[in-house]
Amino acid sequence: MNINGLMGSLQSGVAQGVLWGIMVLGVYITYKLLDIPDLTADGSFTLGGCVTTVAILAGIPPVPATLMGMGAGFLAGAVTGILHTVFEIPAILAGILTQIGLWSVNLRIMGGKANNPLLKADTAVSFFTDWLGISNSQASMLVGILLVILVILILYWFFGTEIGSALRATGDNEDMIRALGVNTGHTKLLALAISNALIGLSGAMIAQMQKYADINMGRGAIVIGLAAIVIGEVLLGRLVKNFGFKLFSAILGSIVYFIIQALVLRFGMDANDMKLLSAVMVAAALAIPVAMGRYNLKKSYSPNDLYAEEHRLAKQTGAPSRSSAAGTAGRQAAAKEENND
Repeated sequence: MNINGLMGSLQSGVAQGVLWGIMVLGVYITYKLLDIPDLTADGSFTLGGCVTTVAILAGIPPVPATLMGMGAGFLAGAVTGILHTVFEIPAILAGILTQIGLWSVNLRIMGGKANNPLLKADTAVSFFTDWLGISNSQASMLVGILLVILVILILYWFFGTEIGSALRATGDNEDMIRALGVNTGHTKLLALAISNALIGLSGAMIAQMQKYADINMGRGAIVIGLAAIVIGEVLLGRLVKNFGFKLFSAILGSIVYFIIQALVLRFGMDANDMKLLSAVMVAAALAIPVAMGRYNLKKSYSPNDLYAEEHRLAKQTGAPSRSSAAGTAGRQAAAKEENND
């Protein structure tokens, strides 16, 4: 086996995982904090890449162009939020409608072309490549790590503020936070906008890493995001309670996902089967904890005692369980029969 080739595949997987991890953070906000599977992600990811590439080709420096892609994602999320909160369209349907509309919008932005190359243009990644004399994967990894640290710090600060806490509370108990006078429609709209801004930022960076934007580059983004979140929870998220570490677990899940993808492709798996692999990984990561929980629950009961849980609760509260009450009633009936005899 070619060790250099394997290391190159791992390096590429880490670079992609870090940059896609920004998208995963966006999905985390809607899926974990609001319990909304926002399907806008597929469209806003592509939107961020398309806007950034067109801006760079128009002569705009990479950093402002990247912020433009991020802003475009913010607007896409705001559209989904307005459809959901103002016009009361179900969140999943609002995301589908925005995603469908963005297909045409993205084509318009790229002038009707399916892709826009950045082979000769200066990008944020190529800046580090030229400045430090490192490879494209190494520069992408460096930029991604710096961005991820910055994004996690900003999110950690924001969700500790009053509006950020209200946003998290909206997902935990919407009725309670509404009773406290918070407009949950506004918090949902803001969360969707912030989420898709991060997704647009990720799309902008992926386009600069791979040197082109494609109309299909965001297809399956929501599946990748969910897979990374679940993998991160399995590896780390359930071991820590700190919000910052939960955000980091999403990034870790993204890195692991793309390392697995790079390895299976390296070992000869057909690239057309990657969507199937993603679906299997998500299903397994979701199903295995549930199956293990049921198995452990079943093991906790004694096969000779159907009222094991009631015995435990009765011991804590001092109240008789059904089995002990039934035993007492049985003994009383037997004693009564003896007396009658």
